[in-house]
Amino acid sequence: MGIARTYLLVFLLFLSPNAFKSSVLDDMATTKFTFRGFKGNQTEIQTEGAAEIQSSDGLLRLTDRNHNVTGTAFYRKPVRLRDRSQTNSTNSSAVKICSFSTSFVFVIIPSSPGNGGFGFTFTLSPTPNRPRAESAQYLGLLNSSNNGNTSNHVFAVEFDTVQGFKDGADRRGNHVGLNFNNLSSDVQEPLSYHDTDDRKEDFELESGESIRANIDYDGPSGTLNVTVYPTRLRFKPTKPMISRQISNLSEIVEEEMYVGFTAATGKGQSSAHYVMGWSFASCGENPVADPLEISDLPPAPPNTSLSNKKRYGSQVIALIVSLSIVTLFLLVLLFLFIMYKRQIEEGEILEDWEFDYPRRFSYRDLYLATGRFKESEIIGAGGFGVVYRGNLPSSGPIAVKKITPHSLQGVREFVAEIESLGRLSHKNLVNLQGWCKHKNHLLLIYDYISNGSLDSLLYTTPRQTGVVLPWDERFQIIKGIASGLLYLHEEWEQIVIHRDVKASNVLVDAEMNAKLGDFGLARLYERGTQSQTTKVVGTLGYMAPELTRNGKGSTASDVFAFGVLLLEIVSGRRPTDTENFFLADWVMEFHSNGGILRAVDQKLGSSFNGREAKLVLVVGLLCCHQKPTSRPTMRNVIRYLNGDEDVPQIDGNLGFSDSSRDYLRTNVVGNVSSDRASSSNTFSYLSEVSSSSLSNGR
Repeated sequence: MGIARTYLLVFLLFLSPNAFKSSVLDDMATTKFTFRGFKGNQTEIQTEGAAEIQSSDGLLRLTDRNHNVTGTAFYRKPVRLRDRSQTNSTNSSAVKICSFSTSFVFVIIPSSPGNGGFGFTFTLSPTPNRPRAESAQYLGLLNSSNNGNTSNHVFAVEFDTVQGFKDGADRRGNHVGLNFNNLSSDVQEPLSYHDTDDRKEDFELESGESIRANIDYDGPSGTLNVTVYPTRLRFKPTKPMISRQISNLSEIVEEEMYVGFTAATGKGQSSAHYVMGWSFASCGENPVADPLEISDLPPAPPNTSLSNKKRYGSQVIALIVSLSIVTLFLLVLLFLFIMYKRQIEEGEILEDWEFDYPRRFSYRDLYLATGRFKESEIIGAGGFGVVYRGNLPSSGPIAVKKITPHSLQGVREFVAEIESLGRLSHKNLVNLQGWCKHKNHLLLIYDYISNGSLDSLLYTTPRQTGVVLPWDERFQIIKGIASGLLYLHEEWEQIVIHRDVKASNVLVDAEMNAKLGDFGLARLYERGTQSQTTKVVGTLGYMAPELTRNGKGSTASDVFAFGVLLLEIVSGRRPTDTENFFLADWVMEFHSNGGILRAVDQKLGSSFNGREAKLVLVVGLLCCHQKPTSRPTMRNVIRYLNGDEDVPQIDGNLGFSDSSRDYLRTNVVGNVSSDRASSSNTFSYLSEVSSSSLSNGR
């Protein structure tokens, strides 16, 4: 009787080789299975949601092309992935992850060309399904509440056909990623295969053709290799698309895991996801998943998205193309007509250089926005122009600077303003919205700054209203000016020397943020070169002493002007009141006598921060050093103001000798041109402007 049972058992095992293999391999903590199609294997695969094994062809369909659905399909038995044979430790966290290998062939067919989504994953999961998983970007794997939780214990290789979860605007779909408890991929690569070791070929996940994926994890080294390529290739690429060491897999994998697939569609974007065949092997000696020959698999599903596209007859397509060409041609003619009409109305043709800078405004629009340049709308005046307040229906309040007609110097400043400020962008610089050139009229259009200039807040406003600029707002303005100068000197693509830093060129917005403006004297030059300008420009009291000797502006000369401006903001006194008064000398005397806080604006009374006021005064003196090399950079200045670095000691004379100070006073006062001194005390001798058309009023 016992012999008969033995023969019966052998006979049954012979009839069921898979059961024999499974039991033996399970005893060895090894799992290996192969599905060349899934017909008759419904009991081996657990499906949920939209996933099903199609009885007609034996394909495993993860999702159909309905919107916002999910589907999962997992091997019904758990897989042991922790290899205790490598260690004697009983601590599960110390047990290594054993090697595993999987290969599968899949097809993705979108609803229509270019309108598919969202993709699928190969997943290691602690459960044979993914309860409460969401559709769209969550790929049927996670949801909005548990995404990123370490308690998920899921590892997934995602095949994403749309922009990835939380990817930036520069990332696109059609990629493969490695995800650890999270839909945001730690590693992400555009879909491609290596034609040679140093050349890659891109291809599309949603092409409708069958694609093979091989995923191999080497336990001893912790290296994961992912190779994806079309089955039409007759070879497997020798170099994987992704090859990374993933040391954190041991933190995710539990004693037993389930292997399988998840997929999802979204709202307005959907694809049918199919798996044609699947093999898997784990643990044991160098486990390798069985190869899947395409001839042994069920045929790929038809690409109905292309069929739908071909449904339109050639005559209909030709008609659509013809109408599109005619429409485009008419639109081009209309655009050219509008541009020509506008140019005729404005009485001029655009020049090539005018396309490289900010928006060009219509003179008629500016004329109406400023109430026909009414005197009551004037909010400021300078040496070469008047500034009007205006209002455009499209953009709101603006400030319009109208250059004095027939002023060659004004034309030069107009060009300099556009070439410098027109390409700069920083929160502490005045924003140049655009410009207008109409006959002999030159206009610059800026954002309207409600509080006007710093000069007005320090001197004019207190006298009229009695409202004194408080200390905390002064300190905020100081930091803003410093940030703007740092951007000009070090953070933009070129070095920008402003050359006219002063209180009247700083505007203050409604939130008391400083905006450095008036770049009419600014110069740009490439890093590593030096300014070639040798003409003296600047404003009395703010000019660095070296400018009177060589006329070469530099970042150090801007720092000097900034230092004077710091002393002015704190003290409430102008840089020069009389011929023999220099603000830096006046503050230095207080500093030398140990009472530097006596230089603080008396209108503030005791309502100021003594530590901050002393810091600003000392930094201002340091910036006013006679020697350019002894002045700090604007980056150092900001570090001083933020308390990140101690301010160096200041010598008692700021590097001035009595003879050099007398020389400076004599030459600066003697070289001021009369027309500039009468308005803003700014003087300049500039080389001729390069654009003859501008000087002629074009």
